[in-house]
Amino acid sequence: MPVLVQALVPVFTLIVLGYLFRRWNFPGADFWYHAERFTYYALFPAMLVFKLGQARIEPSAYGEIAILVVAMLAAMVTLLLLLQWLFAWPGPVYSSVFQGGLRFNSYVALASAGMLLGDEGLSLMAIVVAIKVPLINLLCILMFSLVASQGPMRLMPVLKAIGTNPLIIGSVLGVLWSYFQVGFHPVLAGVLKPMSDMALPLGLMTVGAGLQLKALRGASGPFLLSSVAKLAGFPLMTAAILWALGIQGTLAQVAILLTALPTATSAYILARQLGGDAPLMAGIISGQTLLAMVTIPVVLALLW
Repeated sequence: MPVLVQALVPVFTLIVLGYLFRRWNFPGADFWYHAERFTYYALFPAMLVFKLGQARIEPSAYGEIAILVVAMLAAMVTLLLLLQWLFAWPGPVYSSVFQGGLRFNSYVALASAGMLLGDEGLSLMAIVVAIKVPLINLLCILMFSLVASQGPMRLMPVLKAIGTNPLIIGSVLGVLWSYFQVGFHPVLAGVLKPMSDMALPLGLMTVGAGLQLKALRGASGPFLLSSVAKLAGFPLMTAAILWALGIQGTLAQVAILLTALPTATSAYILARQLGGDAPLMAGIISGQTLLAMVTIPVVLALLW
């Protein structure tokens, strides 16, 4: 337990620093918006190409990862549907509960995997992210079309957004780089390595800068149930799936870590644009991020 805490302290310290700097308006009003875009479109893709490009992963592992991801998502969607059957929330409320239970913060995923499990863990996490993100986006769009849409949903913009997602592009390029064992010229490595080193700390600080703690006022039942399902239920179900599939080692650790993470900040944008409960979504994002500082070490200590 102390080892896990020690490894995770830098992750959450950087998140808190980002929140404090944004609150203090340092270094400027527009800085954090541009920092997030820079991290998302430049630093993280560069890191994924560089880290994955150096990894040596057996081709058979990709099929195993895909099966695991589908099983994890199927289990969690089943739980979220059961919750809706029990509580019958209005569509916009359920859309936020659904996103809060299913999505994960990619920045925290990659940073914590790298700090806890090294380059192997980071590489496996990147592959899981590349497979899981498109599936989650499709599931969330389908959910919005069924329960919260104010008009007909268009599939092509969604597919375009998935196909142009910088994290997915970086992961695919990195996997191809590794598969064909291209290697990195010293000049290219000299560019990608410092960008890779910048990605995780700046990404985590932008997570903190995006927290909206005021949204936690009057936290409701949907917030609580979504958070319990995400931070406790999902890891427990994943542990059972790993046992059933006979998966152990670093991939199992990556899967448990991923399911224990707070939901993604991008969920707020979807909630606002597609007719969801945006204030509830903001509360779920901020509340889960804070709760995860306590729950992640506990979950990993119990299930790793």
